[in-house]
Amino acid sequence: MKLRKFLNLALSIGVILLLPGGAAYAASQTGGPAATAKATFAGGCFWCMEPPYDKLDGVISTISGYAGGKTKNPTYEEVSRGTTGHTEVVQITYDPNKITYEKLLEVFWRNVDPLTPNRQFCDVGSQYRTAIFYHDETQKRLAEESKKALAKRFKEPIVTEIVAASEFYPAEDYHQDYYIKNPLRYKYYRYNCGRDQRLEVLWGPAAK
Repeated sequence: MKLRKFLNLALSIGVILLLPGGAAYAASQTGGPAATAKATFAGGCFWCMEPPYDKLDGVISTISGYAGGKTKNPTYEEVSRGTTGHTEVVQITYDPNKITYEKLLEVFWRNVDPLTPNRQFCDVGSQYRTAIFYHDETQKRLAEESKKALAKRFKEPIVTEIVAASEFYPAEDYHQDYYIKNPLRYKYYRYNCGRDQRLEVLWGPAAK
Protein backbone atom coordinates (compact mmCIF):
# COMPACT_ATOMS: atom_id res chain seq x y z
CA MET A 1 0.00 0.00 0.00
CA LYS A 2 2.79 2.46 0.84
CA LEU A 3 4.46 1.66 -2.47
CA ARG A 4 1.20 2.24 -4.32
CA LYS A 5 0.72 5.63 -2.71
CA PHE A 6 4.33 6.59 -3.43
CA LEU A 7 3.89 5.69 -7.09
CA ASN A 8 0.67 7.68 -7.29
CA LEU A 9 2.32 10.75 -5.72
CA ALA A 10 5.26 10.53 -8.08
CA LEU A 11 2.97 10.28 -11.08
CA SER A 12 0.97 13.32 -9.96
CA ILE A 13 4.08 15.51 -10.02
CA GLY A 14 5.45 14.11 -13.26
CA VAL A 15 8.31 12.02 -11.89
CA ILE A 16 9.52 9.14 -14.02
CA LEU A 17 10.17 5.99 -12.05
CA LEU A 18 12.27 3.12 -13.31
CA LEU A 19 10.99 -0.10 -11.83
CA PRO A 20 12.50 -3.59 -11.81
CA GLY A 21 12.59 -5.03 -15.32
CA GLY A 22 13.06 -1.62 -16.90
CA ALA A 23 9.40 -0.64 -16.77
CA ALA A 24 8.89 3.11 -16.59
CA TYR A 25 5.98 5.00 -15.10
CA ALA A 26 5.57 8.57 -16.32
CA ALA A 27 2.82 11.13 -16.01
CA SER A 28 0.91 11.69 -19.25
CA GLN A 29 1.92 15.36 -19.19
CA THR A 30 5.35 14.32 -20.44
CA GLY A 31 3.82 13.83 -23.87
CA GLY A 32 4.46 10.09 -24.04
CA PRO A 33 1.87 7.35 -23.74
CA ALA A 34 0.17 7.35 -20.36
CA ALA A 35 1.27 4.44 -18.17
CA THR A 36 -1.70 4.80 -15.85
CA ALA A 37 -5.40 5.53 -16.02
CA LYS A 38 -8.08 6.47 -13.51
CA ALA A 39 -11.45 4.93 -12.73
CA THR A 40 -14.01 6.37 -10.32
CA PHE A 41 -16.86 4.39 -8.78
CA ALA A 42 -19.52 5.14 -6.18
CA GLY A 43 -20.60 2.04 -4.32
CA GLY A 44 -21.91 3.21 -0.99
CA CYS A 45 -19.50 3.38 1.93
CA PHE A 46 -16.06 4.05 0.47
CA TRP A 47 -14.39 2.08 3.26
CA CYS A 48 -15.87 -1.04 1.68
CA MET A 49 -14.93 -0.22 -1.90
CA GLU A 50 -11.17 0.03 -1.37
CA PRO A 51 -10.42 -3.62 -0.38
CA PRO A 52 -11.72 -5.39 -3.52
CA TYR A 53 -9.58 -3.14 -5.72
CA ASP A 54 -6.47 -3.05 -3.55
CA LYS A 55 -6.01 -6.78 -4.02
CA LEU A 56 -6.04 -6.64 -7.82
CA ASP A 57 -2.80 -6.90 -9.76
CA GLY A 58 -2.48 -3.77 -11.86
CA VAL A 59 -4.19 -1.45 -9.39
CA ILE A 60 -1.67 1.12 -8.19
CA SER A 61 -3.73 3.05 -5.65
CA THR A 62 -7.22 3.58 -4.30
CA ILE A 63 -8.34 6.83 -2.71
CA SER A 64 -11.65 7.39 -0.94
CA GLY A 65 -13.36 10.67 -1.65
CA TYR A 66 -16.37 12.61 -2.85
CA ALA A 67 -17.68 13.43 -6.32
CA GLY A 68 -20.81 14.27 -8.25
CA GLY A 69 -21.90 17.36 -6.32
CA LYS A 70 -21.44 21.11 -6.45
CA THR A 71 -20.01 21.93 -3.02
CA LYS A 72 -16.32 22.85 -3.16
CA ASN A 73 -13.97 21.02 -0.81
CA PRO A 74 -16.72 19.19 1.08
CA THR A 75 -16.13 17.64 4.47
CA TYR A 76 -17.34 14.23 5.54
CA GLU A 77 -19.87 15.83 7.85
CA GLU A 78 -21.28 17.95 5.02
CA VAL A 79 -21.53 15.02 2.61
CA SER A 80 -23.11 12.84 5.30
CA ARG A 81 -25.95 15.35 5.67
CA GLY A 82 -26.86 14.71 2.04
CA THR A 83 -26.97 18.38 1.07
CA THR A 84 -23.83 18.68 -1.10
CA GLY A 85 -24.93 16.56 -4.04
CA HIS A 86 -21.77 14.48 -3.65
CA THR A 87 -21.65 10.74 -3.25
CA GLU A 88 -18.92 8.69 -1.60
CA VAL A 89 -16.54 7.33 -4.22
CA VAL A 90 -13.31 5.44 -4.63
CA GLN A 91 -10.86 6.69 -7.26
CA ILE A 92 -8.56 4.05 -8.66
CA THR A 93 -5.24 4.57 -10.40
CA TYR A 94 -4.37 1.51 -12.45
CA ASP A 95 -2.02 0.22 -15.12
CA PRO A 96 -4.13 -0.56 -18.22
CA ASN A 97 -1.35 -2.84 -19.46
CA LYS A 98 -1.96 -5.11 -16.48
CA ILE A 99 -5.68 -4.81 -15.83
CA THR A 100 -8.57 -3.76 -18.04
CA TYR A 101 -11.34 -1.30 -17.34
CA GLU A 102 -13.77 -4.12 -18.05
CA LYS A 103 -12.31 -6.04 -15.10
CA LEU A 104 -12.69 -2.99 -12.85
CA LEU A 105 -16.34 -2.74 -13.92
CA GLU A 106 -16.89 -6.42 -13.14
CA VAL A 107 -15.51 -5.94 -9.63
CA PHE A 108 -17.63 -2.82 -9.18
CA TRP A 109 -20.91 -4.55 -10.00
CA ARG A 110 -20.12 -7.52 -7.75
CA ASN A 111 -19.64 -5.17 -4.79
CA VAL A 112 -22.80 -3.07 -5.03
CA ASP A 113 -26.56 -3.36 -5.00
CA PRO A 114 -27.44 -1.81 -8.38
CA LEU A 115 -31.18 -2.13 -7.82
CA THR A 116 -31.73 0.29 -4.94
CA PRO A 117 -31.69 4.07 -5.53
CA ASN A 118 -30.10 6.44 -3.02
CA ARG A 119 -29.12 3.66 -0.68
CA GLN A 120 -26.50 0.97 -0.20
CA PHE A 121 -27.30 -1.61 2.43
CA CYS A 122 -27.77 0.15 5.80
CA ASP A 123 -26.63 3.56 4.49
CA VAL A 124 -29.48 5.71 3.21
CA GLY A 125 -29.34 8.92 1.21
CA SER A 126 -28.18 10.29 -2.15
CA GLN A 127 -24.65 10.42 -0.76
CA TYR A 128 -24.67 6.62 -0.98
CA ARG A 129 -26.08 6.30 -4.50
CA THR A 130 -24.20 4.07 -6.91
CA ALA A 131 -22.53 5.61 -9.93
CA ILE A 132 -19.85 5.05 -12.53
CA PHE A 133 -17.94 8.26 -13.29
CA TYR A 134 -16.32 7.82 -16.69
CA HIS A 135 -13.11 9.65 -17.59
CA ASP A 136 -13.30 9.27 -21.37
CA GLU A 137 -15.61 8.05 -24.12
CA THR A 138 -14.18 4.54 -24.05
CA GLN A 139 -14.99 4.18 -20.36
CA LYS A 140 -18.47 5.55 -21.02
CA ARG A 141 -19.10 3.02 -23.78
CA LEU A 142 -17.79 0.10 -21.74
CA ALA A 143 -19.83 1.14 -18.70
CA GLU A 144 -23.02 1.42 -20.74
CA GLU A 145 -22.38 -1.96 -22.36
CA SER A 146 -21.80 -3.61 -19.01
CA LYS A 147 -24.95 -2.05 -17.55
CA LYS A 148 -26.98 -3.22 -20.52
CA ALA A 149 -25.63 -6.75 -20.17
CA LEU A 150 -26.33 -6.72 -16.44
CA ALA A 151 -29.94 -5.73 -17.01
CA LYS A 152 -30.58 -9.20 -18.40
CA ARG A 153 -29.79 -10.73 -15.00
CA PHE A 154 -32.43 -8.88 -12.98
CA LYS A 155 -36.13 -8.17 -13.32
CA GLU A 156 -35.76 -4.84 -11.51
CA PRO A 157 -34.14 -1.90 -13.34
CA ILE A 158 -30.48 -1.05 -12.82
CA VAL A 159 -30.48 2.37 -11.14
CA THR A 160 -26.71 2.95 -11.14
CA GLU A 161 -25.84 6.25 -12.83
CA ILE A 162 -23.25 6.52 -15.60
CA VAL A 163 -22.04 10.12 -15.65
CA ALA A 164 -18.98 12.10 -16.69
CA ALA A 165 -16.31 12.35 -14.01
CA SER A 166 -16.57 15.59 -12.07
CA GLU A 167 -14.05 17.12 -9.69
CA PHE A 168 -12.83 14.58 -7.18
CA TYR A 169 -12.20 15.57 -3.58
CA PRO A 170 -10.12 13.16 -1.46
CA ALA A 171 -11.73 12.29 1.86
CA GLU A 172 -10.08 13.06 5.17
CA ASP A 173 -6.97 11.05 5.97
CA TYR A 174 -8.61 8.92 8.65
CA HIS A 175 -10.94 7.47 5.99
CA GLN A 176 -8.08 6.27 3.78
CA ASP A 177 -7.27 2.55 4.18
CA TYR A 178 -9.78 2.41 7.00
CA TYR A 179 -10.06 -1.37 6.74
CA ILE A 180 -6.31 -1.61 7.41
CA LYS A 181 -6.08 1.01 10.14
CA ASN A 182 -9.19 -0.17 12.01
CA PRO A 183 -9.79 -3.81 11.00
CA LEU A 184 -12.10 -4.74 13.88
CA ARG A 185 -14.29 -1.65 13.54
CA TYR A 186 -14.39 -2.13 9.79
CA LYS A 187 -15.49 -5.78 10.05
CA TYR A 188 -18.08 -4.88 12.69
CA TYR A 189 -19.53 -2.11 10.52
CA ARG A 190 -19.53 -4.21 7.35
CA TYR A 191 -21.29 -7.15 8.99
CA ASN A 192 -23.89 -5.09 10.82
CA CYS A 193 -24.63 -3.07 7.70
CA GLY A 194 -25.67 -6.30 5.96
CA ARG A 195 -23.43 -5.67 2.99
CA ASP A 196 -22.07 -9.17 2.49
CA GLN A 197 -25.44 -10.76 3.15
CA ARG A 198 -27.11 -8.68 0.45
CA LEU A 199 -24.24 -9.19 -2.00
CA GLU A 200 -24.61 -12.94 -1.64
CA VAL A 201 -28.32 -12.69 -2.41
CA LEU A 202 -27.59 -10.64 -5.52
CA TRP A 203 -24.47 -12.33 -6.84
CA GLY A 204 -24.12 -15.65 -5.05
CA PRO A 205 -21.41 -16.89 -2.68
CA ALA A 206 -18.66 -15.88 -5.14
CA ALA A 207 -19.47 -12.19 -4.60
CA LYS A 208 -16.81 -9.74 -3.34
